[in-house]
Amino acid sequence: MRSPIKGLIERFRPRQYGRREPLVLINGLAEQAESWYRNRKFWSRYFEVLSPNILAYEGDALHRLIANKEPITVEYLVTQLHTYLDQFVQTPPYHIVSSSLGGKVAVEFAARYPHMVNRLVLLCPSGMGDKEQLPIIEGVVGRNARAMVESVFHKPRRADGEMLRYYRAKFANRKWQKGFLRTVRGTLDHTVRDKLKDIKAPTLLVTASGDKVCNPKTAEEAARDLPDGHFRKVERCGHAPQIEKHWLINRLVVDFLSSKRPTSHPSWTKLILTKPPRASK
Repeated sequence: MRSPIKGLIERFRPRQYGRREPLVLINGLAEQAESWYRNRKFWSRYFEVLSPNILAYEGDALHRLIANKEPITVEYLVTQLHTYLDQFVQTPPYHIVSSSLGGKVAVEFAARYPHMVNRLVLLCPSGMGDKEQLPIIEGVVGRNARAMVESVFHKPRRADGEMLRYYRAKFANRKWQKGFLRTVRGTLDHTVRDKLKDIKAPTLLVTASGDKVCNPKTAEEAARDLPDGHFRKVERCGHAPQIEKHWLINRLVVDFLSSKRPTSHPSWTKLILTKPPRASK
């Protein structure tokens, strides 16, 4: 039996050399790859963390579609993700952690390419069948970054000051605004509830009691459609648990992705002491 003390030491001083299992982060509609700032460093101790910026609202790829009057759809985002992993990473299968709109992309990807997905974590995913509320749209149109942040967080003070400055700058950028609003138009009505039954990978669906964007009750009902699904509701938290409850989410994700028998409610001892394995190849 592994010594708990040794497990704790290896968490704080993990081995530096050797291949680590790849972990792909897919951010949501209101976020960019930088939004994983409270998670990436922790997860990088144990996984090869990849964060493809498939939602670059100022990016040329997105604006070429706009110029050609083509829609920006979930199908397009899934294709972009597959191209990135298939051609530029090439180390399947992948763990995937997604947030909000990223959940739609992750579910579609996992259903279409089951051989490429190891385990899946959906954080307050959209597309579960309910009507989503998108306060960020009002924020963009009214250039009110503070109102947008306050609607996402259960306790707005948990938001970093840099986040407010970031969104104020982006809301004033017409190219960013155009890319964002076209993405909303092309992805908002896309639902993935009927695809959950096709996901073969062990999947953890996390919702939050104070989520004002995606209905937590609908998320709980949707989790029952997953063949190998695990569900957890985080109390006193809004739509971004990876930021607002990062201490819990960081350790919960590591435990779920590495345990032989994954669960949504591991003991606190297990959360603190369990050491993730290395990739086998």
